[in-house]
Amino acid sequence: MNGRALAVTMRTPGDDVELVHGFLLTEGVIGGREDVLEARYCDSRDADGRHTFNVLDVLLAPGVPDPHADVERRFYTTSSCGVCGKASLDAVRTIARFTPGDDPVRLSTAELVELPQRLRAAQRVFDTTGGLHAAALFTADGELLAAREDVGRHNAVDKVLGRALIEGRYPARGTVLMVSGRASFELVQKAVMAGVPVLAAVSAPSSLAVDLALTSGMTLVGFLRGESMNVYAGAERVLDAAAAAAVNGGGPDLP
Repeated sequence: MNGRALAVTMRTPGDDVELVHGFLLTEGVIGGREDVLEARYCDSRDADGRHTFNVLDVLLAPGVPDPHADVERRFYTTSSCGVCGKASLDAVRTIARFTPGDDPVRLSTAELVELPQRLRAAQRVFDTTGGLHAAALFTADGELLAAREDVGRHNAVDKVLGRALIEGRYPARGTVLMVSGRASFELVQKAVMAGVPVLAAVSAPSSLAVDLALTSGMTLVGFLRGESMNVYAGAERVLDAAAAAAVNGGGPDLP
């Protein structure tokens, strides 16, 4: 960043600019797309002289603080399991610019149960390899906004949220982040940092992920498979189809 090394991650090549934007956003380095002046590949080459396209340099806008001084305090994604303890929860609440609990969006159970299949339909590389995680951002009525795959599930989320940031969807109000694996603390953290009000996963959440969802006002759904789901936090957002449509402006008013 600004010509100096900041972070190294193992990732599936592709959508690297989105990955960088999402990473910087969800780690609290930037607060909007205007904070990044430029993100470009460095001229990195392998032993045979071929461009590797593995190093990106990001130029921050004037006035955006350099993150190097407190990198250990603010970067949580170095561990695939996230971080543990009350200090982690406090740090997210301190850095986050938006509170998911303020988002009035409501979801229908009928739309929620369709999301895993819609995510699966977008997993083109998984069809070939069977070895990638996926994340997707949907509107409350199930419209797919972005879907990305990566060997690291946190990278897949960063790519999706980076795309949302670049397209001006920050905070990502009124959206659902759907992930193909479990809901770890770090994924809830990233969703909170991006202003996403709902995170849904096909597998289980961790206890710390539930704690963060509860304290931030996020709706957290786990074991979303077939026609069933568990709602661990923010259950007031999950309604039947008619009620959700009315609240979101897509149906008749309820008595």
